[in-house]
Amino acid sequence: MTPSFSSYLVNHPFGDPGLYVEIKWARRALLFDLGQNEALGPTRLLRAGDIFVSHTHMDHFIGFDRILRVALGRGKALRLFGPPGLIANVTGKLQGYTWNLVDGYPLTIEVHEFHVHEIRSATFLASEGFEPRGAAPRSRSNTAVFSVLEDPMFTVQAMALNHRIPSFGYALQEQFHINVNKEKLRAEGLPVGSWLKELKQHLWQGQPDDFRFTATLFFEHRREEREFQLAEARDRFVTITRGQKIAYVVDARYDDENEAKIVDLAREADIFYCEAPYLDRDADKARERYHLTARQAGLMARKAGVRTLVVFHFSPRYTGMGDLIVKEAMEAFAGA
Repeated sequence: MTPSFSSYLVNHPFGDPGLYVEIKWARRALLFDLGQNEALGPTRLLRAGDIFVSHTHMDHFIGFDRILRVALGRGKALRLFGPPGLIANVTGKLQGYTWNLVDGYPLTIEVHEFHVHEIRSATFLASEGFEPRGAAPRSRSNTAVFSVLEDPMFTVQAMALNHRIPSFGYALQEQFHINVNKEKLRAEGLPVGSWLKELKQHLWQGQPDDFRFTATLFFEHRREEREFQLAEARDRFVTITRGQKIAYVVDARYDDENEAKIVDLAREADIFYCEAPYLDRDADKARERYHLTARQAGLMARKAGVRTLVVFHFSPRYTGMGDLIVKEAMEAFAGA
């Protein structure tokens, strides 16, 4: 089965935090955190229209300026999601520059910050010199895990963790996975192509079984329009399985409340990206700085039943000892 999401850290484990998730076949990506991101070329940055910020400490937010510069003048819309104060942080960033020559620039930035009981939003248009346009707050349910983005294909959920300020952990959950059986297509004399993306979209959108759609099929020497019934196409050509899940947690103290939240957020994730700045011998220092140790990351990954653990955000005090951090985390993850 080919996964729908391809994920990797933006930087090496000692670098600024950031997770890049490509959505296969969609020319689209999601970006978690905005640390330094020079490792991502302009094409990749421009695909990341949805950005999820844990909090705005410098190493998690300094990359905003670069994505702003790359997107400026490109007909781009950026959406940022994050904790209370994000709108003010973006406003401050934008007010640090002079915008007298951007009247015709098409860039739009939407910012959504999530409070305990409400969602506050603001829009910034380059054509208006990025003056913020506020919107009426929307209410949200007061639950530990809450949705910040709902797409027909996937949902991104967040959870506020204690870092002496709210630091959001995130979980990306595919609604369900659709695998196309190319052998069955060939047996029916049907080509692969963009019509299969349309089929998947109809399934993710929850269209009824009797829904009919017209697909454009491209054969070697001809183009053909053909109508399909959704249930028939689904049963003949695809297999539907459990959706992929990716969890991302940074900058949180190890205590009972945070542990319970993190385990819940990461439960049964295919990949769990978890910060591990400290070795467990320095657990007191980690607690003082509101961070995790490698052993704590491994223990929580095991409790959550994740398939793969990736630790990162290593403290520079361990330069040259990254293998020890990974070893400690993996031993705890394995129950050693």
